[in-house]
Formats: sequence, C-alpha cells, structure tokens
Amino acid sequence: MAYSEKVMDHFANPRNVGEIKDASGIGEVGNSKCGDIMKMYIKVEGNVITECKFKTFGCGAAIATSSMATELIKGKTIDEALKLTNKAVMEALDGLPPVKVHCSVLAEQAIKAALSDYYTRQGIDPEPIVGKIEECDHDHGCSCGEC
Repeated sequence: MAYSEKVMDHFANPRNVGEIKDASGIGEVGNSKCGDIMKMYIKVEGNVITECKFKTFGCGAAIATSSMATELIKGKTIDEALKLTNKAVMEALDGLPPVKVHCSVLAEQAIKAALSDYYTRQGIDPEPIVGKIEECDHDHGCSCGEC
C-alpha cells in the first residue's frame, strides 16, 4: 500500500491539530469498530470559517485526511465548506489506496457534523442545510467504504 508524498507529509506534520475552546461547532464521527474517530472544531465569524482544528484517533490516512480537510475549509464560507467532498480531500492528497478511502469519507462527515452542530447552536435545524450525517456502524452498511 503506497501513500503519496502529500499523505505522508500531512501524517508526519499534521496541520491544525488540537481543540478550539470557544468553538462555534464541534463534530465527531467514526466508530471504534472502524478504528478511526475524528473530532472537528470550527470557529465561524460572519459566515466564514476562520479557524478549524481536529483531533483524530486512527491510522495515518485518517490523520492526513483530517489535516487536509481542515486546510481546505479554513478561510472558506460555510457554503463553500459544505461543498467539500471526500473526493476533493483525496485529490488534494494526490490519492489514497482504495482500502483507505473511508478515511476521506470520515473527514467530509466530520466537517459536516461540526457545521451541523454550528447550526444547532444557532437554533436552526441543520438537516435541510447539511444533510443527514451517516454513522459508521458496520452492522447495517454505511458510507465508510469498508462495508
């Protein structure tokens, strides 16, 4: 299983690691059965994501995709962040091995979960805007790429 130089760089030198104490939204996705758990923190000011941090428990690809996803949405509007796909994360990393695609899906879901939490804190139902956040439970099938 070969990883690109970008994946290795984001794994060895992850960007935006940590927590945001006064976060506007926090999202956690993953499952201990998968072995990958991602927690994303966002700070929103005037509809722009001014800060984004993450904590990830998982493999190198999970760390790299979390790192890249934060880089891709920082400084973007909420609408731009909502358009981020796992494919865009993978392309920014110059690809992932097929068995690690689920890591990019989790990164996309973690951002959407943080945005969902942001809307909930604003008293707005997030589902019509963000969509339903799929849980990876490996019992009923999921979008993690492993089922």
